[in-house]
Amino acid sequence: MGKRCLLIIAIWVLHLSAWGQTKQKLSLQQSIEIATDSSLQAFRVKNLYLTNYWAYRSFKAARLPSLNLNVTPLQYNREFTKRYDPDNNIDIYRVQQSLYSSGNVSINQNLDATGGSFFIDSELGFFRNFGETRFSQYSSVPIRIGYTQSLMGFNAFKWEKKLEPLKYEKAKKQYLYAQEEIAESVIQLFFGLAMAQAEFDLAMENVASSDTLFLIGQERFKIASISQADMLTLKLDAINARNSLKNVEIELKKATFGLSNYLNLDDNKQPEIIIPEPPRPIHIPIDQALRLAKENNPDYLANRQEIIEAEREVVRTKREASFNADLYMSAGFNQVAPTVAEAYRNPLQQNLVSIGMRIPILDWGVRKGKVNMSRNSLDVAKISVQQREQSLEQEIIVTVSDFEVQQDMINSAEEALELAVAAFQATRQRFVIGKSDINSLTLSLNRQKDAQKNYISALKNYWLSYFRIRKLTLFDFEKQESLSYLFDHMHPVN
Repeated sequence: MGKRCLLIIAIWVLHLSAWGQTKQKLSLQQSIEIATDSSLQAFRVKNLYLTNYWAYRSFKAARLPSLNLNVTPLQYNREFTKRYDPDNNIDIYRVQQSLYSSGNVSINQNLDATGGSFFIDSELGFFRNFGETRFSQYSSVPIRIGYTQSLMGFNAFKWEKKLEPLKYEKAKKQYLYAQEEIAESVIQLFFGLAMAQAEFDLAMENVASSDTLFLIGQERFKIASISQADMLTLKLDAINARNSLKNVEIELKKATFGLSNYLNLDDNKQPEIIIPEPPRPIHIPIDQALRLAKENNPDYLANRQEIIEAEREVVRTKREASFNADLYMSAGFNQVAPTVAEAYRNPLQQNLVSIGMRIPILDWGVRKGKVNMSRNSLDVAKISVQQREQSLEQEIIVTVSDFEVQQDMINSAEEALELAVAAFQATRQRFVIGKSDINSLTLSLNRQKDAQKNYISALKNYWLSYFRIRKLTLFDFEKQESLSYLFDHMHPVN
């Protein structure tokens, strides 16, 4: 008896020494909070969101006036240039040397409604010629106002205004969606460790119980109360229990490492799972889940984006296939003088109007083919979106229905576990006093193990179903509010 007690104690000592000095008790909610805040997956999700956030900020900034400075500090040129010699009526090459410098400051504003660009600028240039005739000139444009516009072309600004806010809203929903995916992964790892811990505890209890029963069996065998076959079975059970304990401990270490690694926990802290209490009943109407999914699920926004992008491509190819004209207008003042001061004195009016046209005449059907391809792509996109939305609705209906079933499964699994524990304790006591055989005891122990596994599995399936519904709808049914409150709390400024 003493040797076996020492063996059990030794196993526990080895178990504790291998696992480090400290334990960190974790509930399911704590594990999810740690994962969504500190895990490597959460870091990746946050950076993906920030990429889309800065893309949206860039879009918003492009709608504001921009100030630009274009400078050519120095441009020196020395080359042979062909010139006409009027005295000899011939062309000759002459050496030409020049120095040029210029600067331009402009304010530009893009217009979404028209797709054009409005600008105001000011320019100053300096030119010096070297050679037989040396001279210097300053050229100034004190102010110039202009506008450029594609009269019949594709308005990219208009489509960006449609798409970019939608893409950013989708990015926010995808961030929340990814957070719920992290929660699902945590649930799998959490209950995997919970199952491993439960099996380890049962294995430890089984080692102690089998050793005790083996000692009792030896005493009963001495008085011929049990057969040699039962005695050998008890001994075999004790050996198998110790072997099972070693295997279970390996699986426990794997499960512990998996959760610790995912949560990015300190190496000196090992998680110890706190099995959650049975949850309170939650009723989720299917109609409500479908409505919330259409409002919040990023897949619906992705579908809208796909349709808009396909429509944009149709418009772009049609505009490129047809007549197009570009308009450029500017009005301002300029002057040329040998000094800077004189270059800004009495400026002359400068006006420019330019219209360029592109008229397709013959391209052997290339443009028509591109237009038809874009239209077909739009039709395909609409059909694909319809199929995906039908599949998503079906997934929501199945998940909500499964959630209702899982709530009932928890209650029955909990009741079965209580009965199995009570039955094993009663059978064990009956065996000790000689009123039950070894087969009944083994069967009762196996039923207790199965009931424990079924209860943990029922809890896992319940929480997986619940968080899948949260993921699909981005709605907290316990608090009865959209998960956007999490986003607003973490990112108060857009």
